[in-house]
Amino acid sequence: MSRQVSASEPLIYLDGFATTPLAPEAREAMLSAWALPGNPGSPHRAGAKAARAVADARAAVAELIGASPAEVVFTSGATEADNLAIVGVARRMVSERPERRRIVVSAVEHKAVLEPAQALAAMGFEIIIAPVDATGRLDLGAFGDLLDDQTLMVSVMAANNETGVLQPLQDVSTLARRVGALVHCDAAQAAGKIPIEVVGLDLDYVSLSAHKLYGPVGVGALFVSAVAPKPHPLQRGGGQEQGLRSGTEPAPLQAGFGAAATLAREGLEDDGQHGRRLARRLHAGLDERQVRFDLTTQDAPVIPGTLSIALRDADADDVVLRLSNEVCLSTGSACTRGQVSSSHVLKSMGYSEADARHILRVFCGRYNTEAEIDRTAALIASAVRRSALAPGELRQ
Repeated sequence: MSRQVSASEPLIYLDGFATTPLAPEAREAMLSAWALPGNPGSPHRAGAKAARAVADARAAVAELIGASPAEVVFTSGATEADNLAIVGVARRMVSERPERRRIVVSAVEHKAVLEPAQALAAMGFEIIIAPVDATGRLDLGAFGDLLDDQTLMVSVMAANNETGVLQPLQDVSTLARRVGALVHCDAAQAAGKIPIEVVGLDLDYVSLSAHKLYGPVGVGALFVSAVAPKPHPLQRGGGQEQGLRSGTEPAPLQAGFGAAATLAREGLEDDGQHGRRLARRLHAGLDERQVRFDLTTQDAPVIPGTLSIALRDADADDVVLRLSNEVCLSTGSACTRGQVSSSHVLKSMGYSEADARHILRVFCGRYNTEAEIDRTAALIASAVRRSALAPGELRQ
């Protein structure tokens, strides 16, 4: 269905919700760390150099979110961080605060939050799903009504991984504190793209992912506030990461994470302005080419560079397939790829199975250009026309 692309037509990457391109600075940091092999726990020069790289990376990640380096626990990614925060804390508190057996999570959380939470039902925990409105933003009134003195923890993401919608974290923390609940936030999609200040937002635990902020795949972190209960470790061994996450530290990956975090912090404003400008340009380009669509997020706040649209005249999967050799786009979370049904996020927002098939997501990132955006608008318009004219399809 998609045509062959010549070497003169470079691939345009706009699937930053799934993963972002690796920043050159992060690549260089990793190459430097790989140049001299060394275990950070070894008592020699090579070990000391690796340990220094890990310490510098920890400090950089901490600075990105306004934390202390001692509050940053490196993990293999946000999925492990989510599990450590939710399952680890529940295991720790099951005996210390046995009266608190309720965990409240939003309906649009990543499965790395929803599935660990649901697994806690076997330990006697009550898992409550808080609803969202049509834009995917938390219904604060309903959320507040779900909290009581039996609530151990709430978990609400900073930004959704399918729509880019930002959640009202300050209000979430305020409501949770009224009943004495702990607060976890999956900030994988938001950290490095919008300001995240853990102290100002009054967060106990925050999950981070390097590859969502132009760092390497395979490394993430969990912020554990110095005043919050420490999670029960999910794995044991050498006692690394304050005993919370045993295993030899992957110093090169962590060095890349640190470099990406520093770059994101220093370029936060410029990156944000660039992303917004490109998203507006793509929106206008589609309008000019008479592509009919609606914003799924309406007027809700989103990550800079986000464009989540519902095509009126074409199946989004068909459009993505037609453009797959020219532009990298997607229709839902990469973690739910291959499922026949629509994502739980779209269902929570009120989309039917048929309507969900029309939703396309785009992230205009740091390394995208105006020329790429203009070409993308033209390609999407062409793909939509071809999709609408394709014979033999059942149209909803």
